[in-house]
Formats: sequence, C-alpha cells, structure tokens
Amino acid sequence: MKTLIDLAVGDTLEQPKWLEVTQEMINQFANATGDHQWIHLDEERCKVESPFKTTIAHGFLTASLMPKAFEEVVAPSDKIASMINYGIDKLRFLEPVKSGDAVKYHFELKEVTEKPQGKLYKVEGSCKLRSSGNPALVGSFLMLAIIAP
Repeated sequence: MKTLIDLAVGDTLEQPKWLEVTQEMINQFANATGDHQWIHLDEERCKVESPFKTTIAHGFLTASLMPKAFEEVVAPSDKIASMINYGIDKLRFLEPVKSGDAVKYHFELKEVTEKPQGKLYKVEGSCKLRSSGNPALVGSFLMLAIIAP
C-alpha cells in the first residue's frame, strides 16, 4: 500500500471491503445532524409510502464515510503531520443507499497542488452499491496534507 505522498496523478485505489450501512448508523447520523426526515428513520412508513420501500441513508452520511474509506487505501506517512478536509468541488448523489446495503469507495488522484501549508490533493471519488453495482455518490474531494517539519 502506498502513502499519499507516493501516489501519482492517475493512480486509482479501491476500498478493500464492503461497508454495511446499518439503520443504527443512519439513526446516529440523524441525531448528530438534526435531520430526522421520515425517509431515513420511519421503517413502517417507508414500507408503505417510500418508492424505496425501506429507509435510506442521508446523502451526507454516505459522503462522510469517504475519509474512513480513504484511510483504508493509503498507508500512513511520517512526512504528513495531518490531513484536513479542504472542500468538495462537485458532489452528486446518484442512487440512494438503502438501510442494510453495503458500499465500497473507489478513488482516483486527479491533481496535486503545492500550497504554503502543504500539498492539496484533488481526488475523484465514487461510492458503489453492493446491491446494484451502481454508483450512489460521485464527487471531487479536496484534502490538504500538512507536511511534517
């Protein structure tokens, strides 16, 4: 496994294991963010009224799992003091993540830019659903690597 510093533009990485998105995770995210829409929490109502027939994860829950997935595909480096989420250039939610489905993230390094604080990495990420094989999320994520002194 390569460190972030060792990656070259064009390198691709894929999360090794599927991550199940449980109803408990969805409930915890709802409580943390205050987003308690029934489509995420009310299993009985979803069976009747939702086009998905089950609860679905918040789109931003799916996006927030990306840093954990990225840590699983790059090795730690003594040259990096810390990593900071720098922003998202583009983010699209293409298909809902149903409770109990699993996701796997795929990344491609698109650009590395020198900044006064370190190196800014632009990574295209996608999140694939185990159930359909389709992407649930695609986006361009920016991460700033603070270089160790």
